[in-house]
Amino acid sequence: MKHIKIAPKLEKTFLFVIKLFMIILLFCAFFSLFYKQIPQLKTINRTSIISFGIFIIAVCGAIRIYGGFPVGKKNVSDIINSVILGTLVGDVITFLTMYIMGISSIKYYEFSDEFVGPVDALSSNNHPSFSMFLNHYIKEKVMPGLLLLLLAFSIQIIIIWLLAKFSNAVYFKFNKPKKTLIIYSYEKDLPVLVSKIKKSPLRWNLKQLVKYDDIKIGRKIRGSSAVFFFNVPRHIRTELVEFCYKHNKDIYIYPDISDIIIYSSSTLLVDDTTVLASTDYGMSFEQLFLKRLCDIIFSLLLIIITSPIMIISALAIKLYDKGPILYKQKRLTRNAKEFKVYKFRSMIVNAEKHTGAMIAKKYDDRITPIGKFLRRFRIDELPQLFNIFRGDMSVVGPRPERMEIAKEYQKHLPEFQYRLKVKAGLTGLAQIMSKYNTTPKDKLTLDIAYIQQYSLWLDIKIILRTLIVFLKSDSTEGNKKLSKDAVEFVRNQLNKNK
Repeated sequence: MKHIKIAPKLEKTFLFVIKLFMIILLFCAFFSLFYKQIPQLKTINRTSIISFGIFIIAVCGAIRIYGGFPVGKKNVSDIINSVILGTLVGDVITFLTMYIMGISSIKYYEFSDEFVGPVDALSSNNHPSFSMFLNHYIKEKVMPGLLLLLLAFSIQIIIIWLLAKFSNAVYFKFNKPKKTLIIYSYEKDLPVLVSKIKKSPLRWNLKQLVKYDDIKIGRKIRGSSAVFFFNVPRHIRTELVEFCYKHNKDIYIYPDISDIIIYSSSTLLVDDTTVLASTDYGMSFEQLFLKRLCDIIFSLLLIIITSPIMIISALAIKLYDKGPILYKQKRLTRNAKEFKVYKFRSMIVNAEKHTGAMIAKKYDDRITPIGKFLRRFRIDELPQLFNIFRGDMSVVGPRPERMEIAKEYQKHLPEFQYRLKVKAGLTGLAQIMSKYNTTPKDKLTLDIAYIQQYSLWLDIKIILRTLIVFLKSDSTEGNKKLSKDAVEFVRNQLNKNK
């Protein structure tokens, strides 16, 4: 496919216009269906101004929380999922706003006149109760409105799908894949990185691997457009990064834990010298109190809301093989304290009797048919809401790990213990951004990033973004083998470098 060069400023303008056009289309798709049922939307008034404003703010804000519209930076499916979820949240907020505004005293008296007549309505004895009005309002307005909401959202999904496909196609028409180079220190885990880069062939065209001490490394960097640094010693990496910066190369660094710690640091002046300061290593009393209060409220509400799902799941597990409904297991939380985590049993009874502690595989024959469904939609983790209510866990935090597996990880990754600075969580940055088969170091990196950047707002964003997990088909996969193409590429490159 022929590629056309375009100035970066024009590229940014194009993406801005596409985003603006998308918001306008989503706006029109939503309100064009509601203006007949809500006549106030036809003119400029309090209802229309508030409704229009809430829609724009809610949709734009929610789409931003779910990852925005990063054309050229993510796969099309990820972009579509993010925008669809953001739009759904914005639609629901706007819908609730419009119909809550519809319940007013004026509407009530209009209903009274219609119900008993304008003359009889003057008598307080003849006024219908507010509950009667509310039932009438829900039946005549809200229920038809829900059908309109469903129809509007269906149209919006089509708009999002078409625009995402179109934008991605146009973007890569003007931007050919970057000629990519990986600079590495040692060969271990190279196929993992190569496999991930090759999943995005429109962004990166991986050409070669080079060891950091290769005498031809300067020429190879100049011949590339994008450079990945993989486990390169820090003092060498600094020099090479500056060389890449000088020659305008895209720079991607596989970070160490220390990089993540420094990334969240603040800038401080010591006299007239600038230093990076990382001084906060725990939550304040106010943060701990607020987080615990939110955990209690959130877990209690979710226990009530999801109780029908939990009851049905419990019955399905029991009827399948008559075994235990819950699976209790010792896990680690803050300060390496052990607690018993509760989960719906998704495997056969005594699944680890002969194997001992081990992580689930992609096609694990220990998982029951009921368990596969529960795992796919994360229903098996709902009983952990009781752990949160008790204080063993938090809603947001690192995944609770088993003592045996944690010790095994720490043999090769001593920093793994740092994730125990906070309570284990039902969801977290690592849970929503990674997969079951993500490497321990990559998960640890995300956990440390969460701990270092903690805020209540970050917790809220992670909770909202947890919905994305249900749209990711690979989020619940177990360990799987690397692609043969990646392994073969690494082998050939290493042979060339010898």
